[in-house]
Amino acid sequence: MSKRYKITIAYDGTNFAGFQSQPQQRTVQTVLEAAVNKMSTAADFVHVFGSGRTDAGVHALGQVAHFDLENEIPEQGIVNGLNSILPLDIQILAAQVVPTSFHARFTTHAKSYVYRVSRGRFVDPFKRFYTGHYKYPLDVKLIKAALPDVIGEHDFSSFVAAGSQVRSHVRTIYQATVTENPTSNEVVFEFCGNGFLYNQVRIMVAALLEIGNGRRPVHDFLRLYEVKDRNECRQTAPASGLYLKKVYYNDDWLKNV
Repeated sequence: MSKRYKITIAYDGTNFAGFQSQPQQRTVQTVLEAAVNKMSTAADFVHVFGSGRTDAGVHALGQVAHFDLENEIPEQGIVNGLNSILPLDIQILAAQVVPTSFHARFTTHAKSYVYRVSRGRFVDPFKRFYTGHYKYPLDVKLIKAALPDVIGEHDFSSFVAAGSQVRSHVRTIYQATVTENPTSNEVVFEFCGNGFLYNQVRIMVAALLEIGNGRRPVHDFLRLYEVKDRNECRQTAPASGLYLKKVYYNDDWLKNV
């Protein structure tokens, strides 16, 4: 009888064409499946199911996936075995045997994302793959004043990129924060919600940066919820600054709110 394994994954998204398998592309799912199938004794191909997609260039600190194996392997054996096979830009952080009712995508309760913005005048060559970049004046106090408008249940139609295939654009944001790090000269956003639309976090960050620069009114999010028009919020922060921080499968996310 096969067992279901839940794995927690970190990866540098720079050289991946996103998480989901695509023809002739190097993706996280494709690389994971190649490694898992090397450890499998089954004749059939073993599929790996992720908690959701991340786009090309987006990183993960705690992506989650699951797969079923016929051969029983200890949890630490999964971690050790996969890490010995996987390339250096992806790492298995933990593995756990879970009930077959668990599904990495469909039993998700919440997710949190981090977005890092470098504040230098010029792009730092050592950060160009790992942060967004904003060289213009920025008043973080204005952004902090806008963040309460992000929290709660809203229709985020103005914050979804073309290509989204979901019917409803209503999502709930449980937490939204911004912090300044003078040492690294970065501004760091963090969002926790029950789900996020295609490019939603990157579009929200771009709009918040415009608020911090005075290009938008502090409470412009309230207007954007009403107009439901992507043309009113056209900018998208680069993929390089975005990190999937954690995926929640129970009410643990409440402890962070």
